[in-house]
Amino acid sequence: MQAGATPEKPPAPAQASSRLAPLRLRFVSLIYEGMLLFAVLFVSSYLFLSVIRDAQSGWPRTFFQGYLLAVCGIYFVFCWMRTGQTLPMKTWRMQVVTADGDRLSASQAIRRYIFAVPGILSGISLLWAPFDRERQFLHDRLAGTRIVCVESQDSGRRTEDSEKATIAQT
Repeated sequence: MQAGATPEKPPAPAQASSRLAPLRLRFVSLIYEGMLLFAVLFVSSYLFLSVIRDAQSGWPRTFFQGYLLAVCGIYFVFCWMRTGQTLPMKTWRMQVVTADGDRLSASQAIRRYIFAVPGILSGISLLWAPFDRERQFLHDRLAGTRIVCVESQDSGRRTEDSEKATIAQT
């Protein structure tokens, strides 16, 4: 490396396109997300109830509900900040990005989560999407985020390998 040259960034695991993810694909991903979240919350609930024992009423119940919201929040905010993808989003090759196509900052990820919780639980965010001009969920519209399709690094490698093979043959 030459003096004064800036080091290159390592390649991202996936390249976000500007193409919005189809609404049907986002709904399928939500179902997968629900199943995964059920498992995460099941284990979290077991750990909480092993310590507290009874969270059926009073302050333990309120604390338990806050704890579960916090567990979900940590999971989503961490994933959205780190790669812009939760496990279901990786499976379906989608990524949450800002309106400019950048990764979410901590405040943007928290804002998206705060808007998503009441929007998803009440169904308003889901009912909004078919009528939105870009078919975005309401919480994405409010938070200034978008769910876009991503191209996996493997498809890029296949293209490079096929180009190398073509060059080698000539």
